[in-house]
Amino acid sequence: MPERHYLRPTGFVDAPFGLDGKVARLAGGLLWFSAIEIVTVADDRVARLELVPISDAEAAAERLGLTSTWRNLVAPRAALTLGSRTVRLDQPQVVGIVNATPDSFSDGGRFAGAGEAAEAGHVMASSGAAIVDVGGESTRPGAKPVWEGDEIERVVPIVRSLAASGNAVSIDTRKASVMEAALGAGAAMVNDVSALTFDPRSAEVVAKAGCPIVLMHHLGAPETMQAAPRYDGPVLFAVYDWLEARIAAAVAAGIARDRIIVDPGIGFGKTVQHNLQLLNGLALLHGLGCPIMLGASRKRMIGALSGEAGVDERLAGSIALAVKGMDQGAQLHRVHDVAETMQALRVWRGLRDAALAPL
Repeated sequence: MPERHYLRPTGFVDAPFGLDGKVARLAGGLLWFSAIEIVTVADDRVARLELVPISDAEAAAERLGLTSTWRNLVAPRAALTLGSRTVRLDQPQVVGIVNATPDSFSDGGRFAGAGEAAEAGHVMASSGAAIVDVGGESTRPGAKPVWEGDEIERVVPIVRSLAASGNAVSIDTRKASVMEAALGAGAAMVNDVSALTFDPRSAEVVAKAGCPIVLMHHLGAPETMQAAPRYDGPVLFAVYDWLEARIAAAVAAGIARDRIIVDPGIGFGKTVQHNLQLLNGLALLHGLGCPIMLGASRKRMIGALSGEAGVDERLAGSIALAVKGMDQGAQLHRVHDVAETMQALRVWRGLRDAALAPL
């Protein structure tokens, strides 16, 4: 395969004061970077690395035919309009998870019915979640597909209750009919772990609705995705290329680019080492020009790195990964533990605000 070049923001600084022309703002957010790492991949390996100061970055990108990638790195991300709510993406936001399923890996079977699940969503919103993401089908490793009728029955009452109270609601599903039912009940965003590849009608549904869509990277189906996953070359660039292709497919289907969000799919067809490489290199994905959602909450990698801690013992690790994402500019953080993550976010934001206050 021919060489391919990538731009990764690096050399983050506390504040831009006195550094005119030496730093750039990342995706219109609260981070500034002083260099880009030009990564050249050839023959499924990293062939060259070059560290370029910001003063030379735009010219270097133009030389490599990556002008649009450079512009993506520094362009502000448009706010999300979700019903009557506006979710700004110039700062990190929390997305709360409500799984109305009997078998999700973390909170499956937690709720006795739609009323309890909806109440949990209301609590998440009152605790600071900008969006509540409702799902009715588990996509954990080994999970079996759920009939769309059952999925609709699980999610629609929850979506309707949350939306009626003015909350911004996302529907977590792979199925077009579930998307339609949830959007009709008041959901304003679709979160598709298959990135619109599972159901041939899903792209049409999203395009017609004009709603934001999360395209998540995955490798294989939930039933088999963790059976020795492997990639040709470094996982970070494989995920980048795959998401780039899915963005192009979504745009070709009539979905506005400024309504597309990308998710690297932590734990979806990845080993612990794959996940760590993605988290360390997460800032590279800003080159796609779309907001980034990070969903690392309570994932198995946390247990693997901490003496096989159980799902209910992974809060500290979940917050550590969320903060790692904030430090690389991820705009949306999909979590189970909203109140605790919001506390971490507020501390993170306080540090950033202090750094951005002129001395």
